[in-house]
Amino acid sequence: MRTGSQRNSQTRLNHLGIRRVSAGREGESRAAVYLEASGLKIIARNIRSQRGEIDLVALDGQTIVFIEVKTWSVYTFDSLSYSINSQKQRRIIETAKYFLSVHREYNSMAVRFDVVFINPAATADSGKIIHLRAAFTENPSMESL
Repeated sequence: MRTGSQRNSQTRLNHLGIRRVSAGREGESRAAVYLEASGLKIIARNIRSQRGEIDLVALDGQTIVFIEVKTWSVYTFDSLSYSINSQKQRRIIETAKYFLSVHREYNSMAVRFDVVFINPAATADSGKIIHLRAAFTENPSMESL
């Protein structure tokens, strides 16, 4: 049987998780608006496979772009960069391969992996949205994060 403090602790964790998901979805929406204003066309959101998830998929001319969105309010840019480690990159790449296997119409396009860091209070004009184009590649020796 749970004590009162254990229940309260679990309730706080559940609320934090819900807020984190809500902030993440809001960040993804803001990132999509920002990217579309920059000329990209969002074609899919929240792609899931057994290997992982991709937040946004966009077209940039003849390039298909798989985009990881990181929403933060407290963390520094450096700590966010480290959050996209090689394991996370592999999961994104594997999910991108899954997406391309299902949506063969994009197979002839160049592929790019971007990362967007966004503060929940940011607007497109605020300078608190950071878009890293070609943030990483499938080739591990080419990782830029």
